[in-house]
This record gives sequence, structure tokens and C-alpha cells, in this order.
Amino acid sequence: MSSVHYIDLPKRIVVGYDILNSVGLHFKQLYPRESGVLIVTGPHVKNIAYSIVKDSLEDSGFSSWSIIVDNASADIALDVAREADNDRVDVIVGLGGGKSIDVAKYAAKVSNKNFVSIPTVASHDGIASPYASLKGFDKPISRLAKPPDAIIVDISLVASAPRRYNIAGFGDLIGKFISVRDWKLASMIKGEYYGEYAASLALMSAKHVSTYYREIAAGSIEGYRVLLEALVSSGVAMCIAGSTRPASGSEHLFAHALAMVAKNPPLHGEAVGVGAVIMASLHNLNWRKIRRLLKTIGAPTNAKELGVTTDEVIEALRIAPTIRPERYTILGEKQLDETVAYKLAKRVEVIED
Repeated sequence: MSSVHYIDLPKRIVVGYDILNSVGLHFKQLYPRESGVLIVTGPHVKNIAYSIVKDSLEDSGFSSWSIIVDNASADIALDVAREADNDRVDVIVGLGGGKSIDVAKYAAKVSNKNFVSIPTVASHDGIASPYASLKGFDKPISRLAKPPDAIIVDISLVASAPRRYNIAGFGDLIGKFISVRDWKLASMIKGEYYGEYAASLALMSAKHVSTYYREIAAGSIEGYRVLLEALVSSGVAMCIAGSTRPASGSEHLFAHALAMVAKNPPLHGEAVGVGAVIMASLHNLNWRKIRRLLKTIGAPTNAKELGVTTDEVIEALRIAPTIRPERYTILGEKQLDETVAYKLAKRVEVIED
């Protein structure tokens, strides 16, 4: 292991209500006025938020352009990076959900541009992390990208998003109960570096949303603020750790595997939540409590609610350890036997037949 540990943290985190029109103000304080800004966004978000951000930037003296993405792939991210170079862009903004933000942050790394994250949903902790999940690689795991210089979160915009996406963020955070345990286990068994502070920060994010689950379930502004701040905190934990370890363990391996095998994959955070229930039983944690939290919040707790089949769950569990063989978790280092996978999912009520 290297004796030098680099920590790149956001320079500014802004969370508030009706603050989208203040984006230009924050850019003025972070970047030279002549900077060019490329805004990566989706077709739906462009209609509801892009013009506000663009007007705010241009009122503050910045030139801005947009590029619309409808999926998150490595090829699209590379196209965005080339566009940024051609247009002499200095800052790439991810405005939208996970797809737009992941494409933007990876494009920023490839083109060596600054990156700003402006999420419109609270579906996962990628809004603050230096890692991106993109299609087109051999496996659907996170790749190192550009950490955000700034994260600007308008709670009113997030609160207006479809509830399912924000509830998925709760599932992603609940997964930290497992990822931190897996990280500690890898440290004990494999001698892997374990960062106590980063682990504590990620675990605090899970505990915080567990305390405020009623407010989040009700869709209150207070609940969404807690959810968003916890997602940011989890992303910062990854920045501090220098890896996804504090936020991604066996529950994420299951979610990534399910994304590979399912005909109709669920949202990432939904799969992580169910994965957390399964892995909690292996860690001898109170899986029923985690299941109750998910159920109360309105998140999926079984295959049927995820919209996947029993066979897909079993296959995902079977191949999960092979998704990242270098990452030691409670699943060990070998593929699970089909019978073992079935019994495991059955025991925690993820499958019924």
C-alpha cells in the first residue's frame, strides 16, 4: 500500500430551498468569469431546470452550453469529454439524476475539467462521490472519476421528483450498515487498509436516515434535507477513503449482479436495500429491522417488489462475489452454490417460492 494518501474534497456544498437561480453566484466565487461551462442533463430535466441554471450562469458572466444524455455509457462520457475540449469548456456540470452526473464526472476526469454536481433527485450517493457507474465496461462497477468542486442541491427540485427515485436513495444509504462491516472484515482477514473516520462517516449516514425515516417516508422538506445531506456525507466518505469501500460492499455486489442478469433491472438503490437485508443475515445483524425500515419507507423488500424473478435473484447472489473478485466481503471469494443462494434469499423473505 502507498504511504501517501490523497484526499480531494468538495470546496463548496450548498443545500437549500429554491436556490437553483443562485448557481451563477457560486460559480463567480469558484471560477474565473471567462470560464466556459458545459451542462450535461437529461431531456426531462432540461425542460424543468436547465434554463434557470443557464440564465443564472450567463447573468454572472459565464458562457454555457448543454448536451443531452439519455443513458450513462462510457462512449457517451467520452463524447462529452471531446465536446468539452472542442468548445474550450473549463467546467462540466452534471444537472439531473445519476446518469447525467455520472457522465459529467467521468467526462471531467477524461478531459481534465472541473466538475460541479447539481442533482435533481436523491437516488444515490453518486451526487458527491468521485466515482461513476457507466455502461460499456466489462462489469457494471464504479470507476474513478472527477470529485466535484461543488455540490448544489435545491431541495424544492428534489422534492418534486418522482417519489420512487428519492426512496431509492434511502435504500442506498441503508447499505452502509453492510459496506462498513465488509470493509472491516477485509481489514481483519486480508490486511486491507481500513479508514476509521471514513467508515464512521458512512455509517453515520445510514444511522441518520434510519432515525428520520418517518419524515423521509412522508416526503417532508425536513426529511429530504436529511436524506440529501446523508447522501452527500456518504459521497464525502468515499473521497476521504480514496475508494468506494465505505459505501459499497456485498450489498452493492448483489445490486451490480442483479443489474447484469435481470431482464428489467430495478433502480440501483432499490437493489442495494434488498441486498442489505440479505447480507445483514450473513453478518448476524438484525436483518428484520433493516427490512422493516425499508418497508416503512415504501422501498422494495423482496423480488416481486423489485420487479425481478426468483431465478434472477438466485443468479445475482451466485455470481455476486465474481463482480469484484479483488474486493473481499462477507460473501467470500468464490461463487455461491445455487442451493445456498436459494436458501439465503428464502431465509430473509426476499423470495417466496
